[in-house]
Amino acid sequence: MTDRALSVVRAGALTTVQDLGRPGHAHLGVPRSGALDGPAAALVNRLVGNSPEAAVLETTLNGCAVRPRSTVTAAVGGAPCRVTVNGRPVAWGAPVRVPAGALVDVGAAVSGVRSYVAVSGGIAVEPVLGSRSTDLLSGLGPPPLTDGAVLPLGRPTGLHARVDVAPHPAPPAELVLRVTLGPRDDWFTPEAVRAFTSHAYSVSSASNRIGLRTEGPALERALTRELPSEGMVLGAVQVPPDGRPVVFLADHPTTGGYPVIAAVRAADLPAAAQAVPGTPLRFVAVRRR
Repeated sequence: MTDRALSVVRAGALTTVQDLGRPGHAHLGVPRSGALDGPAAALVNRLVGNSPEAAVLETTLNGCAVRPRSTVTAAVGGAPCRVTVNGRPVAWGAPVRVPAGALVDVGAAVSGVRSYVAVSGGIAVEPVLGSRSTDLLSGLGPPPLTDGAVLPLGRPTGLHARVDVAPHPAPPAELVLRVTLGPRDDWFTPEAVRAFTSHAYSVSSASNRIGLRTEGPALERALTRELPSEGMVLGAVQVPPDGRPVVFLADHPTTGGYPVIAAVRAADLPAAAQAVPGTPLRFVAVRRR
């Protein structure tokens, strides 16, 4: 039994293994997947000396607890939370030495939704289509963590960062998503398009890794006929029959039969990953580049 492993003591509400995802397989019906807050995942990897491609743990709301079988360097970022090693508080947002057998407890998010846990060497589960990411929609990759699971770790390849704490962007008090209208904005009434980019929405508690659901004005369609299924991209804003926009996130389906009124700029999607239910939301139209 290898000592390069991580035992899961408390899996939390939803903790998954994530890396950069598996882009380029949409033609096979495979979503991109990967860490929802990519910059946060990249930062914790840098803090422990991992490459950007290394897999990390993505927690949801109430964190997780793990026990390494060998001495490792760990870092927790993303949503701010309390972190302890064997019950003693340690720094959040900084590399921490964890002795073999010590319990690393990542607490509930103080703000935001998803925290990221990097361990030196990275989570070394078997890749599927070039990625170690868990995809909740297709079922590819490792299943979400369960208590008692054991995750293999890779060998460290670099030195950890020598910083006291690394700056992280705060989770949004208001989520502002810049959108480019189209390709199906003409399927909605002019009043609906104006409402979409001028009225206030909020983040729904039904949001998940597949899509950020919204609460707010229902958008009225000008065309009510059926739309043949067509390709969907990361950040597409699809409008289902209830009229409330849904922003597609990393585990989104690759095709869909509801009209897409707009697409969110990729740079704004990490903030969407940290927006708690009830967060005010505005869609701001920008010109096509």
